[in-house]
Amino acid sequence: MSYLRPLPGLLFALAISVYQPLGYAAVSTSYSFANITHNNAGAEADGEANLKVEVIDLGSHQVRFNFTNTSTSSLTDVYFDDGTLLGIASITSSSGVNFSQGASPPNLPGGNLVSPAFVTTAGFLADSNAPVSGNGVSQGEWLAIDFDLTGAQTYSSVINALALPNNGGTGDLRIGLHLQRFASGGGNESFINLSSPIPEPETYAMFMAGLSLMGFLARRRKPLE
Repeated sequence: MSYLRPLPGLLFALAISVYQPLGYAAVSTSYSFANITHNNAGAEADGEANLKVEVIDLGSHQVRFNFTNTSTSSLTDVYFDDGTLLGIASITSSSGVNFSQGASPPNLPGGNLVSPAFVTTAGFLADSNAPVSGNGVSQGEWLAIDFDLTGAQTYSSVINALALPNNGGTGDLRIGLHLQRFASGGGNESFINLSSPIPEPETYAMFMAGLSLMGFLARRRKPLE
């Protein structure tokens, strides 16, 4: 007669705790972007590989969108097609970046190329001040836009809306970026965030640790004679 030894409670809890879905939202969640204008193949690939927004829970009904750009261009305009936010609370940036609320043009260039069309929520936009490209976000720089949330919304609400459960329709949150002066072709391109978060390196590490631990425990199972 034999049976499988039960896992010790503490180790079982640890195994479960280190296994988290790759899209799990904790303190912050990061997203990359997809090109929608397709003006230049080199610029398109450059932007998609090097644009990132980190969505950070600030507490007190506030969320920060922290943008970085390591492409060969300048990020000059940010737009929000919104379903969860209340309004911009503040705009801050690294040295060399200078943004103000409002933007010209008032809607994401090329936003009509996606379905449903990207329609900027009134007041939920910002662009770099003149000189436009010089004050945009380039390599080694960052831009942070803090939003107040409506009373019923939370950080989790924002993450859920960024997942585009309605395929970009009512209630979803989309972020649009416009970039200028790509080294490849020197032109402009527009991008919209992907709905799936970027898996963070520590998430992979925790995932693999969980699998390793469960494998180790499985090998420790012995029959009772």
